[in-house]
Amino acid sequence: MINFFKKPKEKIFDLKNLSTDMLLYRVFPKLAMEIMRKYFRVQIEGLENIPKRGAAIIAPNHSGYSGFDALLLAHILHRDFKRIPRVLTHHFWFLTKTTAIPAQKLGFTEATFENGVNALARNNLIVIFPEGENGNFKPTTEMYQLQEFKRGFVRMAVSTSAPIVPTLIIGAEETHINLSQFKFTKYLRGTVLPLPLNIIPLPVKWRIKFLPPIYLPYEKSSVHDRDLMKEVTEDIHERMQDALSDEIQKRKSVFF
Repeated sequence: MINFFKKPKEKIFDLKNLSTDMLLYRVFPKLAMEIMRKYFRVQIEGLENIPKRGAAIIAPNHSGYSGFDALLLAHILHRDFKRIPRVLTHHFWFLTKTTAIPAQKLGFTEATFENGVNALARNNLIVIFPEGENGNFKPTTEMYQLQEFKRGFVRMAVSTSAPIVPTLIIGAEETHINLSQFKFTKYLRGTVLPLPLNIIPLPVKWRIKFLPPIYLPYEKSSVHDRDLMKEVTEDIHERMQDALSDEIQKRKSVFF
């Protein structure tokens, strides 16, 4: 059996005998992510904060309308930590078979409470962006200003006793410039779309930092306490915003 997750310097042979699905959804994405990792010169910190086994929720800030942050984060977790995360993504990916089938084969799961709990119950690592689309589609003028967090990730943590690993992604905001956003109120109520300036990503240096895990000491029944869930969510939001602001102040250059 061919191992498609070898170290980057090792060559993959016999490509002509691979299936189309294997090429499209394993080999090419892995190659593309390695090119992106080197293009952005990604630095990783805090891998020791991710549990080596068992369920855990990776909760990053969302930025850069392209979604590169989700793809690259999942790749790095697999490459450097040897765990395959389940990435919970926007429901738009799953509206038609044309987009749903590729999304599923790339490891994406629709971002619902039930899907998150089911993945955690199987001791999986999941990635969920608490800001949702409001995070990566916000205008660049608001970069590194965390948008309001949805409470689903906290409810998932309480329901499964899984730790939350707050994660900072620095650099994606400047990779793609977003001039503004469109909010639909009539036909697609609640839908947010970006108004991008550039399609080709700028060669910004990225840094991904995993903060210490947060273990929530609440009974599973607490998931129904809306005030408590809101309070915990706001506390995590504040912690992440403070940490993100500190890291931005320390950064000396965007491109070097």
